[in-house]
Amino acid sequence: MLDALAAAQQEADHYRTSVEMARHISWSADASGAIRTASARWTEVTGIDLAEALGSGWLDALHLDDVEPTLREWRLALESTSSIDVDYRLRTPNGYRWFRSCASPRVDRSGTVLGWFGTLEDINDRKQAETALQASEERFRLAAEAAGIGIWDYDVLLGKRLWSDVFRAMLGLAPEVPAEPAIALALVVPEDRSILQQLVDSISHGDVHPRFELTVRIHRANDGALRWMQTSGWRVKAANGRIERVLVTIRDVTEQLTTEQRVRWAAEHDPLTGLINRAAFNSLLEHAIERADRSADAVLTLALVDVDHLKETNDTAGHDAGDLLLRTVAERLLEALGDDTVVSRLGGDEFAAIFETPSQEAAENRLRAALRALRAPVATDSLTLDCQATAGMAFCPQDGRGARDLLKAADLALYSGKASARGELSRFRPDMRASMQRRTSMLSVARMIARDDRVMPFYQPKVRLSDGALSGFEALLRWRHDTLGIQGPDTIAAAFDDLAAAISLGERMLERVCADLARWRDSGLVLTRVAVNLSPAEFRRDDLFDRIMRQLGRYDLSAELLELEVTETVFLGRGADSVGDTLAAFHDAGVTVALDDFGTGYASLKHLREFPVDVIKIDRSFVADLLTDPGDAAIVNAVLGLANQLGIAVVAEGVETPEQAAYLREQNCGYAQGYLFGRPMPAHEAEALLAAASVRRRAC
Repeated sequence: MLDALAAAQQEADHYRTSVEMARHISWSADASGAIRTASARWTEVTGIDLAEALGSGWLDALHLDDVEPTLREWRLALESTSSIDVDYRLRTPNGYRWFRSCASPRVDRSGTVLGWFGTLEDINDRKQAETALQASEERFRLAAEAAGIGIWDYDVLLGKRLWSDVFRAMLGLAPEVPAEPAIALALVVPEDRSILQQLVDSISHGDVHPRFELTVRIHRANDGALRWMQTSGWRVKAANGRIERVLVTIRDVTEQLTTEQRVRWAAEHDPLTGLINRAAFNSLLEHAIERADRSADAVLTLALVDVDHLKETNDTAGHDAGDLLLRTVAERLLEALGDDTVVSRLGGDEFAAIFETPSQEAAENRLRAALRALRAPVATDSLTLDCQATAGMAFCPQDGRGARDLLKAADLALYSGKASARGELSRFRPDMRASMQRRTSMLSVARMIARDDRVMPFYQPKVRLSDGALSGFEALLRWRHDTLGIQGPDTIAAAFDDLAAAISLGERMLERVCADLARWRDSGLVLTRVAVNLSPAEFRRDDLFDRIMRQLGRYDLSAELLELEVTETVFLGRGADSVGDTLAAFHDAGVTVALDDFGTGYASLKHLREFPVDVIKIDRSFVADLLTDPGDAAIVNAVLGLANQLGIAVVAEGVETPEQAAYLREQNCGYAQGYLFGRPMPAHEAEALLAAASVRRRAC
């Protein structure tokens, strides 16, 4: 018996020692909840004598804010005889600290509570960490809401999900809707739903990287609007590797993506027509050529389409009308060429198209049909616009294996078409390259001639048929070659269709003519009128009148000494209205206007009525067979009769025989030029001829 008591005492002492050595505070209470024992660590931690803590004295050590919540939990536990787990702050010598109080009832066989046994655990460090975390999370939440970022917080351990108000607003959901993944998933568009579901499943299984991102589309619950949602998520793991928490932020990036799409669209498209631009087209052409290289089943065709007379439309009807014309061309090309065609506006009045057909013949037929479709007039509120285009086409690979070569081939075909087949389709031919090389060479030589001042006017005399007297000269362009000598304008013919080259040559030519006239005047010679040819390209600059009059003023020459010869092509090309205004300005200033090669062009009578023409020059092609071809004679007679009635002087070109001169004189032709009277000659020979004429004039 004594041994049993001793053993029991030893066990009790061991228990008491274990309790006293534990870091937590052990305590017990009677059935009513009054504290009856506590371990010595109570006094060590709180500094309060153990006797003062018994009964309900321990409540005096609680923080005032924690007394009522703690008592409420105690009353609930006593009434329900269930365990209690409550946190509160206890006063210590160093201030209040957080403790966790846990207790369970001890009951007998009948279920009656005999007492309570519990512990107090210092959890102050953990509470401070939680408080800091909550503060950090609160700052993050506020910052996220201020930035319009939604939050989806998932506590894995507790199975608790939280959606922020901003996120609910993004989804178009009311505050009372539960934060269930299925609800959010149902709003995602079907095409993106599987991607999001896979991500949700992988998160729950821990199969993804701690950081993840995904962009999905949703239809907002309240209005059905399509929105783009960019999600960024983080997974937080416990020390044992289990996921404790998943935090997802959500941004509505609809406007951002829309802006980016607009910027990307603008970078690749023409804003006027909506067609892709040159850069995007070049890229697509390269891809199309790569596909064509791998397949021999279809013919790849590249077409360049140039809208005819767009400048005239802009000049006469305004740029709004020109823009309407370009938009109409774009729409008609798309409709006529079909959905399998890539159509682009390369810039200005030029369009391009690439497509595949079973044969070259099929491609030609499709393009010719498209050009026919373009020809329908375009009606505006106040006028009707002509719509026409010229096209050049090339095939891959026979006309070019790369994008650059194929574009050059189609461009050469287009250039050829614009020169000789306006409004039609021209197919590339290899000889076009040689023609273009000749043109390029001519332009290069022309620029060299103008730069190095190699222009030399040659003068062909014009005579009065009634008495053979010198009436003037026509200045003809020649240029000096270092080894080949004097060259004619045919060696640089392409330059007269090029704006820059034609203007440069024209300025050099006029300058040399004015210098010769001034020198002859200063030598005491009586001057006669000199005719200078103007190319159509020179009329494409608005300052033609000012440039010529300035040159005359520089040498102090009268405007009556200058005659400007133009061909009928200037009335038919771009800016015909401005040509008429320019010629009228010259006429009013005293400069003579001559219409060259009369009868070989288009609508000559109309030009005589509408433009200020002082002189008509009958083309040499009618004069050559004047005595043997009744048709040519009839044309010459008709021109002379018309000119005499209109009071317009006439010069017959290409007169080479006395018989031709006699016939023209009998038909009242006033003037003539040709080899019969003199070939084109350099300035010093023309000066001698002028001097002889001056002597004869003085003798008379």
